[in-house]
Amino acid sequence: MAKQKTKAAAFVCQSKEQAMDSIRALGDAQRELTRIETEINDLIAEATASRKEQINALKVQVETLTAGIHTWCEAHRAELCADGRKTANLITGEVSWRQRPPSVSIRAVDKVMDTLRALGLDRFIRSKDEPNKEAMLSDPTAVSGIAGISIVTGVEDFIVQPFEVEVVTGV
Repeated sequence: MAKQKTKAAAFVCQSKEQAMDSIRALGDAQRELTRIETEINDLIAEATASRKEQINALKVQVETLTAGIHTWCEAHRAELCADGRKTANLITGEVSWRQRPPSVSIRAVDKVMDTLRALGLDRFIRSKDEPNKEAMLSDPTAVSGIAGISIVTGVEDFIVQPFEVEVVTGV
């Protein structure tokens, strides 16, 4: 196996002053990024608001046309889908019918679970066995020799938090 090269750090502070300046620059960059994201979101909201009526009119038109096409195609389905086909080519586009796979919808899960148990239909109840990590953390010596289990301790995260002041306008 070839030895992988370790990448050199692109930037490393050389002094406390440089670290302080870098934290300030990091805060400036983060705030500028937030300003740009906010500006982009404002532009999107503005564009959407200015075209809202046109968008709504087109949505209504799409729904109306789709419903009309569907009604006609259902009435002529036998001729459109001769030979057991599910798709019909209408020159300017296709229409197709697809059967969705069966699905189960459950409301009031607790009541359904109780009913299944009461009727002896346990085969329709899934029980999930999983390791109890909280118990392992409370007694790590009991599981220390088991393959596949490792107790991770002493992990330290490094966080850079530039100081910021939140300006609140008068109420």
